[in-house]
Amino acid sequence: MTGPVQLDRVWKYFGDFPALRDISFTVPTGACLALLGRNGAGKTTLLRILAGLSSPAQGNVALLGHEPRNAEARARIGFIGHGIAVYDELSAEENLRHFARLYGLANPNHSASQWLERVWLDRVRHSLVREFSRGMRQRLALARAFLHSPSLLLLDEPFTSLDDRAIALLQSLLKDRLGLGATVIMSTHQLREAMELSDHVALLVRGKLAHFGPRPEEMIGDPTWLYRTYGEE
Repeated sequence: MTGPVQLDRVWKYFGDFPALRDISFTVPTGACLALLGRNGAGKTTLLRILAGLSSPAQGNVALLGHEPRNAEARARIGFIGHGIAVYDELSAEENLRHFARLYGLANPNHSASQWLERVWLDRVRHSLVREFSRGMRQRLALARAFLHSPSLLLLDEPFTSLDDRAIALLQSLLKDRLGLGATVIMSTHQLREAMELSDHVALLVRGKLAHFGPRPEEMIGDPTWLYRTYGEE
């Protein structure tokens, strides 16, 4: 089976502790995968490897046909981690213009303006990011991640601390990208929001892959079903 995300026998150690143990799966093109697991299960570690921010101790990872740190692959990936990853001393508009240039977009000014409107920051486009509330910074981070129309989105707890309006915005952005054939992997504890979008699920239990596959029908009415069924070794 081929797909935009392929992991083959991936291990990761912190000292002698195996944070990831023999992880293998392939995510189909256009899928939205909910990466589930309790705190410490290895979700963030796995996403950091996919994003090229960390390397596996063993095994192979391929994103869009390349290794994660390949420049061609990175140009087609959007990533939201635990940090906001925007520049405090730049304005909102300067931030997005900067990232638009990094992604090689044809018209950085237009792209920045368009996305500031999309995330409701057009009225503060010239304000420094350090003056923003956490919610405003998070919306700017969403704009940064979606700015270049990525083919693959990697999201680590993207709904955390978002208010209801911002959650609805993120869900709308994700639905738009999925509708255009993009692939999404998101780790989350907020199962109901995730189940509105996800068609595949992966469950990590103490660094091991306890379940991977299409979202079970049982999870639509009961998002905790997967934990109860596969959550214990």
